[in-house]
Amino acid sequence: MTAITQNLPWFVKDLGVSIVGEKCYRSLVENLNVGDIPCLKYALSKGLGVGIVVGGSIMKVPQILLIINASSARGLSLPSYVLETLSYAITLAYSVRNAFPFSTYGENLFLALQNTVITFLIILYSPIPNKLKSSRLLTTAVAAVGTTYALSVVSKDTLALLQLATLPLSLILQVLGCLARVFTTAQEVGDPLVQAGFLLALALNAVLAAQMYMYWGKHEEKKDAHELKVLGNGSRPETPVGEGLGPISDSIGKERALGGLSEPILGSPSGIRTPPARTGTPTGRKWSRKVD
Repeated sequence: MTAITQNLPWFVKDLGVSIVGEKCYRSLVENLNVGDIPCLKYALSKGLGVGIVVGGSIMKVPQILLIINASSARGLSLPSYVLETLSYAITLAYSVRNAFPFSTYGENLFLALQNTVITFLIILYSPIPNKLKSSRLLTTAVAAVGTTYALSVVSKDTLALLQLATLPLSLILQVLGCLARVFTTAQEVGDPLVQAGFLLALALNAVLAAQMYMYWGKHEEKKDAHELKVLGNGSRPETPVGEGLGPISDSIGKERALGGLSEPILGSPSGIRTPPARTGTPTGRKWSRKVD
């Protein structure tokens, strides 16, 4: 069997090497080493990635054909498609700028292109005057080119923030899209099976949106609160003055707490100096015991 796998046509070999690499291609294809677990995992990941990219490349083609055949984009929201396209474009730019493998983000390229076509079709078939329609098409084209250029030159830190912003944005769009589909299906189709599918998707996306709203930033708040509790609002806990140094040190600590001592006690044996006399006590007076 290996005699066949080691002599496959060059275009098959090149395709396999381009997907899983030279090492894993030799191990899995040429040597049929099915026990190579790391290469098996890598090949599975690559296969799934390529499948997603291929699926994404044709995902919205039927919708585009339906719009063109019907000469209508009724029921489609222009702002939703603009925001969704922007989300795909940001993810695409972020992945390209970070040199990720194409199989991990390639579908975003095709989805962004297909969404752009749908956006133009929504404007083209909108019931507005032709003069205003031409102006919107031109504005959309300029905005698309400008956004592409901006995403290609913006700093990586800014691009990372934009990528972070796509998370709630995508979830909101999914909730709004499912909600719109529930309405349009109820009005135009009335099929309970189709309606149930959109209702389930709406419920799941709504739960995710609620969780994101409730727990956004909670981890950082708990972490900050824990650090403040441990550090005492940023200050290190200090040992009380005079603690652990015996009776003499304890009395010194009390005097210092009352304001009697303000400087280190130096100049006497064991580093201890006699505290100053208390105010209000007569000096030089001798006390004697009264004798009856």
